Amino acid sequence: MNIQLNNIGKKFNRDWIFRNINYSFSQNEMYAITGSNGSGKSTLLQIILGFIQATEGNISNSYNQEHYFSQASIAAPYIELIEEMTATEFLNFHSKFKVFTTKFKTIEILEQVQLSTAADKQIRFFSSGMKQRLKLAQAFFSNSTLLLLDEPCSNLDKQGIELYHQLIQNFTENRLVIICSNDEQEYSFCPNILDLNTFKNI
Repeated sequence: MNIQLNNIGKKFNRDWIFRNINYSFSQNEMYAITGSNGSGKSTLLQIILGFIQATEGNISNSYNQEHYFSQASIAAPYIELIEEMTATEFLNFHSKFKVFTTKFKTIEILEQVQLSTAADKQIRFFSSGMKQRLKLAQAFFSNSTLLLLDEPCSNLDKQGIELYHQLIQNFTENRLVIICSNDEQEYSFCPNILDLNTFKNI
């Protein structure tokens, strides 16, 4: 599966965030989208996913367009959790829209992100770090070939960051992984870097 950005540009009101992005993402590769604050990292990720539209240019990809969203998973600060649900209820609810890999049951997924002891706890009582682990769980363990991670270590302590690197090492095989970040520890393993600072058009 491949994704091709063709002259992608985005502006809000009269201000261009970025312009003339031509770039290819290939399956089984890891990419980092970097850039200063306000450079449009999250915006570009949402364009790739189809959350928002580019102002100019287009995207071509080899994904099945009818089932595009089922083939992509995302963890990001702007993705909301249903806080009235328990962790178990949330993952079970999520799996009705995007199936998880058959290798793990819900409780085993929670074990992988060190949340098994909070399986029956309402998410509204989670710390910010626990919520981030749950976001990573629903993204990494969805049966998707495209994995999008926006600031994946947000609110994680040292142990949580180590867990994130374990997830990257163990659960990204045969996937296209795209990470948006300013923090090198979140993407240091990525051989491909797309720096949005080079696409500013002020």
